[in-house]
Order: sequence, then C-alpha cells, then structure tokens
Amino acid sequence: MATNGPGSAESAARMRVLLYSDKPDTREQVRTAVGRRPAADVPKVEFVECATAPGVLARLEDGGIDVCIFDGETAPAGGMGVCRQVKDEIYRCPPVLLIIGRRDDGWLAAWSRADKVVSHPIDPVALAEALAELMREQAARTAALG
Repeated sequence: MATNGPGSAESAARMRVLLYSDKPDTREQVRTAVGRRPAADVPKVEFVECATAPGVLARLEDGGIDVCIFDGETAPAGGMGVCRQVKDEIYRCPPVLLIIGRRDDGWLAAWSRADKVVSHPIDPVALAEALAELMREQAARTAALG
C-alpha cells in the first residue's frame, strides 16, 4: 500500500497497526473485522503484517507503528511472549491488543502486559471496539508528547 509523505493530510489521517500472526487466515479475519477504520472517530488503519517475532522486533525498532495486534496462538513465538518482550525492550512501545486462545488465558495476557485482550474466535465488534479504544489512547499520548 502506498503512503504519502510525513505531514501530508493523508498520512495524518492514518494509524499504522502492526499485525502479528503466523496464520494468514487469522490476519485476514483481523483485517476484515477492522475494515478501513474500526470506529468513525479514529483515523483509517494501515496494516503492517508480520509472521515472525524477528519481523515484529525489526518493525517496532524502525518506529512509525501506532498500535499492535498480536495473535497469542502464533508459533513458535507466541503473541503473549512477544508482547512481554516488546514491552520490556521497545522504548515507548505502542499499545498491544492481544488475541488469546481462551478466555481462561486472561491471567497469561496480564503477565504479558497487553493493553487490551480479545479471545478467539474473533468477534468483529469486540476487536474493532478494543482497537478503536487503543487508537484513541495512543492519539492522546502522541498529542501530549507534542
């Protein structure tokens, strides 16, 4: 997807969402659930997809990611462990929405320090609402930092 340069009206109206899952079907479900924007009051979404943990780390180190969505069921490096790692290692780590396998895995999600959690199977409404909330919070943080 082509993007316009920094500072353009089009780039200002987008947020980059890093989507981590080794499963193409899961990535497609997330993209479909979110659509172009998860809520009317947030910017459009530009997805950056990663299928490996080293890819996630490289993209986050490069910067420019506003929010992350991690699939907790990704193998071999699960989204929960990668979430905890990026929270420890990435300066000003973007908020992370974690998709967990079962609601009972909530305690693991808390250990991972995820900012929001939804569970499989993906509920499009719950996913869009959680992402929109993180996008609003991230926009407010970015504005406060100037």
